[in-house]
Amino acid sequence: MEQGFSKANSTNLPRIHLLMLGEFLASNKDFCSAEFRNVKTSMSSRPSYGDDAVSYVQLKREGDICIVKCKVCPEHKVHAKLYSVTLIMDEQEEAVKSIECHDCVSQGGCKHAIAFLMWIHRRSEEPSCTSVECYWMKSKLSRAGSTLKYLTASEMSNAKPICHQIQKYLKSF
Repeated sequence: MEQGFSKANSTNLPRIHLLMLGEFLASNKDFCSAEFRNVKTSMSSRPSYGDDAVSYVQLKREGDICIVKCKVCPEHKVHAKLYSVTLIMDEQEEAVKSIECHDCVSQGGCKHAIAFLMWIHRRSEEPSCTSVECYWMKSKLSRAGSTLKYLTASEMSNAKPICHQIQKYLKSF
């Protein structure tokens, strides 16, 4: 964790409502190109990617400005280096100021920035009043291949071996 930052959880994460999200995406030139208007944005913003790829979320508040940083796991090379993404927002004005992926080759908006922005928006829609969920953890996507190394043939099938089925059938006569 970086100096001055604290672990993000469900109680200290900034709220990004739908109007803030729409206003930022409409006014930011990095996300208004033809490339981002349809398929790429919808694929990057889907919960099945962002919820599994976002990890190690930390934040710092300096007056009305909230800086939120995270690591995003690559979708196709889950064991590669994680992408660092930073979101800056003004909580007083209720406006997202910027979001930037520091490790992408592209100069401007990328799928990792969209995934993180939509991740924070989804967390804003589901606040829990009784529990606190910590977001400082390894992403689910980056754990692929590390907990389960192999499957045996018997583990792949829930069916009983065929000889047991034949014996049961013969006993029914």
